Amino acid sequence: MSDQQQQNMAPLEHLAIIMDGNGRWAKNQGLPRIAGHHQGVQTVIQVVDECVKVGIRYLSLFAFSSENWGRPQQEVEALMELLLQFLASQRQKMLDGGIRLRVIGDRSRLTESVRQALADAEKETAAGTTLTMVLALSYGGRDEILRAAKKLAEQAVSGSVDLQSIDNKQFSTLLDTQDIPEPDLLIRTSGEQRISNFLLWQAAYAELYFTDVLWPDFNAQELHKAIEDYRQRKRRFGLTDDQLQPGRQLPEGENH
Repeated sequence: MSDQQQQNMAPLEHLAIIMDGNGRWAKNQGLPRIAGHHQGVQTVIQVVDECVKVGIRYLSLFAFSSENWGRPQQEVEALMELLLQFLASQRQKMLDGGIRLRVIGDRSRLTESVRQALADAEKETAAGTTLTMVLALSYGGRDEILRAAKKLAEQAVSGSVDLQSIDNKQFSTLLDTQDIPEPDLLIRTSGEQRISNFLLWQAAYAELYFTDVLWPDFNAQELHKAIEDYRQRKRRFGLTDDQLQPGRQLPEGENH
């Protein structure tokens, strides 16, 4: 590959994934839905490993949406238990591999044991610099934006913020992802072609990649197919080809 070709390749710092298809995978196998979630966790582990190998710095995973609370109670409880098992089993690996855990979403709906386990894992892995794994739990994009708007309203009422000075960048600091760059590529598995309330503000300029592969069947090869597809794209951010020069400034509000 020439230097010019490498220069033209879109950098991939932040990968976001909507992990869809666990239930359908289990049904296809004649297994209970929770079996699909267990297999999905194994895919998470593989994808994390591959992201580290290729140098992706941020990996955001849509693990449990605010709408998922409407699922059968037995499934919700099983998912929370699976989360606790994942944190326990991957703790040392994250510490050894420099993987930092960040959690976004409304934690108030989580049980105390889950909140504590997440807080402990975030604290223990805070020094990790190889990869930041962002778990979206009890998360909804609209809910996140609404919570940020309420914070902003409170600041306005208290007089601590000048309404005329508010811009995209300032609003972004009130989101759950305030210390995380916006996603470059958003993958959704299972054939569905929508973003389902995930990172609505942050994914404004993300490249979207949809695959029919169910999440439990998604592997390193499928990940590389998505990355290769992304590498072929030209990200204009509303500009023209002639304006796209190395080192240019992104439009205001983008925190890449």
